[in-house]
This record gives sequence, C-alpha cells and structure tokens, in this order.
Amino acid sequence: MTARKMGRGALVVAMFSLLAACSSLGGRGAPASAPVVRDPAPIVSGTMRPYQVRGRWYRPEEQPNYDEVGMASWYGSAHNGRPTATGERFDMNALTAAHKTLPLPGLVEVTNLDNGQRVVVRINDRGPFAEGRIIDLSREAADELGLLAKGVGRVRVRYLGRAPRLGGGAVLTASTTSSRPPAPTDAAGAEAGPFWVQAGAFSDADQARRIADSLSGWVRANGADAQFRVVVGPWDDANAAESARQAVVARGYVDALLISGS
Repeated sequence: MTARKMGRGALVVAMFSLLAACSSLGGRGAPASAPVVRDPAPIVSGTMRPYQVRGRWYRPEEQPNYDEVGMASWYGSAHNGRPTATGERFDMNALTAAHKTLPLPGLVEVTNLDNGQRVVVRINDRGPFAEGRIIDLSREAADELGLLAKGVGRVRVRYLGRAPRLGGGAVLTASTTSSRPPAPTDAAGAEAGPFWVQAGAFSDADQARRIADSLSGWVRANGADAQFRVVVGPWDDANAAESARQAVVARGYVDALLISGS
C-alpha cells in the first residue's frame, strides 16, 4: 500500500469519527456501508441558483430520488488545488466529484456498471458540461472504480443526501482480487502507457486533418466504421495525459476522451 493510500485511509477514518456510520469503513478487500450523516453541512449559498454554461441553463434542486445511469469522466492534476463550487479546494486524491444540479455539498453512490465497483463520493463542484456525461469524478474516485485508463465509463449515480461537514467518501465494494481489467505495468509497477487523448471522430477526412494540424495531433482511420479519429499524444503518464485532455476540452472539443494503448 502506498503512503498516499495509507494517508487517505487514516484521514477517512478520522472523518468518520464525526459520523454515525452503518458499519466500519473498509479499504480494498473490506466492503463498507454508506455513512449516516447526523450533522450535515449546510448547502453552500449561491450553489442552488440557476446558471448558464455554453448557452444551456441548469437548475439545481433537491432531488431525494435521484438515480441515474450514464457516462462518467474524471479530472485530475490540471485542476488540483483549485477552488470548487463550494469553495473547497479540489483534491484529486480525495473521493469527490462534480455534478450539474444536485445540492452542494452532497453524497452520491457511484457504481461502475462494467465491474460492479462502488464508491461514495462527496459532490462539491459543478460539471461536467460535456454532452452525455452525468458526473465528473476525482482521479482517486476514478481509480477506485477502475476508470483511469479508459477515461470514461458507464455508471449508476444514486443520491444519498447531504454531506457531512468534512469528507464522507468511502469505498463500498472492493475485492482482494480486483475486478478491474489488468493494466500493463512497467518495472516499478505503475500503470504503463502510452496514453492518448482522442479529440473526436469525424466522417470527413479533410476536417479531421485540419483539426489534427491545429492540435499538433494525428489522424487514425478506422475502416470498420468509416471514421477518422483525431488523437494527441502519446504520454507515458495518465496524469499528464489527463492534463492534455483538459487542454483539448478547453479548445472546444468537449467530448475528448483519454484512451490507452498503442
């Protein structure tokens, strides 16, 4: 277990001393129950007002029965340390996430529908604003769910209610033999690349080449679906690739994906 994992585990245990939980918090290999929050943090002033992003209006509200299936993405070092919508600092190594309309701060249970992994995360930010995404996870939450290498994944998000004044994240489902797809590793045991950023897939080859040139990227032709995929990279480190994905998103390619493989 790394020092970062040990430190996070100790912090979560300390936070849960403030709560009455259904059962003790477990790490990998020790399933836990979602926390029962006795002293919830107040909703942060201003975060429940309607707001507009790229011409689209979002209207936050209490949604006690919120239970939705959709695509999740994640964000990491490019945003680490920056203020979130609640005023808290984004910590990519904590179990947190961004949601467009749920109360802040709140707790949600996120299940990776491909492998059954489940976590509880603290919602403390707004987003994601890419079409078809329902939640944006911290790097740590994506790691626990097995979504780092893929960049996106199909998940179920269930609202649990208001968050405690501190923390609230927990790993609910873990196995001593991880159900995550095995990732290639280097000699040090870290996930090996290469990692690429896919800006988009296009049916027009000339359009794909123009976009690739503007991003200093490449065009990959896929005869199976007659699509020309614009990719940027590669990077050996997933964090560096995620920073590049955020930069591509900022250029207007909001559906940019983090992919792995040669």
